[in-house]
Amino acid sequence: MRITVAGSGYVGLVTGACLADSGNHVLCLDIDEDKIAALKRGESPIYEPGLADLLQDNIRGGRLTFSTELAPAVSHGQVIFLAIGTPPGPDGAADLSGIFSAAERMAGLISEPKIVVNKSTVPVGTGGRLEQIIRAQCPHQVHVVSNPEFLKEGSAVDDFLRPDRVVIGAEDDRAAEIVRELYLPFVRNRSPIIVMRRAAAELTKYAANCFLATRISFINEIANICEKHGIDVNQVREGIGTDRRIGFQFLYPGVGYGGSCFPKDVQAMSHVAADAGVPKDLFEVVHQVNDRQRRLLFEKIKLYFGGRLRGKRFAMWGVTFKPKTDDVREAPALTIISHLLDSGAEVRASDPQGLENLRGEFGDRISYFPNAYQALEGCDALLVVTEWNEYRSPDFERLRAALKAPLIFDGRNLYEPATMARHGFVYISVGRPTVGPG
Repeated sequence: MRITVAGSGYVGLVTGACLADSGNHVLCLDIDEDKIAALKRGESPIYEPGLADLLQDNIRGGRLTFSTELAPAVSHGQVIFLAIGTPPGPDGAADLSGIFSAAERMAGLISEPKIVVNKSTVPVGTGGRLEQIIRAQCPHQVHVVSNPEFLKEGSAVDDFLRPDRVVIGAEDDRAAEIVRELYLPFVRNRSPIIVMRRAAAELTKYAANCFLATRISFINEIANICEKHGIDVNQVREGIGTDRRIGFQFLYPGVGYGGSCFPKDVQAMSHVAADAGVPKDLFEVVHQVNDRQRRLLFEKIKLYFGGRLRGKRFAMWGVTFKPKTDDVREAPALTIISHLLDSGAEVRASDPQGLENLRGEFGDRISYFPNAYQALEGCDALLVVTEWNEYRSPDFERLRAALKAPLIFDGRNLYEPATMARHGFVYISVGRPTVGPG
């Protein structure tokens, strides 16, 4: 099938590459000329495991092309996917101007019946508005289908190729069936393709992300209670996670969630609820808890040093919002670094993939070290902020020798307190008692 993907960001690139890999002829459209030029060379603008190889294989195979030209892109696609950002506005509501603008510009160029598939995260009713915008300028039959994405950064390619489920929201049965056919190659392991009303699919995306965010905020509140009572939150987590109704996923205490989805979607859901006349208290509290949790590690540092941080030097391991990505959007590290700099401290950051994006946030205000151990030299403490695998089993003797003091603030609970005490560290983590050399 001929497919156009409008928007060559994170979701659009993964969608386009994976659909091309199943034999479709995909054209990815974007207004960023530099990005498109790089993609034509087979260079991925984002770090996502497996994506670069997928792009290069399908470019060589002639199934994947890129363009900045709107008219040829609209003409190419029998099915047009919209993967356009819906960032939060000043009040936290989803800003739909980009996706509506794209629909308006495409509408006048449509010269035959089309299916427009919206993969962007949008409030309930957006698909209907898109359909109205397009049909107002287009005499041909165009159906808008909602097909929310459930891709996790760091495993997005695998999530697309082997989905838990595919959600299709449509008001036209034939349009739903055509989109369903596109996904059949990816559900041979019998994962369900769930067809529902378009508005239900739009709400499903928000509901999924808000539920996962709620689990994170919940366990972080439990962790904070544990600290006050000298309880190890991991014992409580095991006690509730073994309940099959609860499970362990997204019940890891830490310094809060970040990224491009959870923060904006929780805030947007508050507006969806309010617009429906439903109290929005739950979603606001989830956001408030996470906002407070992102400051947690800084508050622990400030307390330990008695508020005297000027002239202190801190190494930070991990700056992306999660491992296996270069994405620092809404990362807790940004909050921690900002507070440390405002307090007169020096920050030496290390991360396997996120340093260039971090440089875009802080410039020369901090120092950057691809080698994690080099970041430690002369530092008053190590801060662990992202749970990259390479930080899980470090050389503790080398680490201790490099630091001015054997002090670790662990925002992701990577290490066992007893192990840290045995290695001679003062170890401060989340939801667990502080330990010292033993």
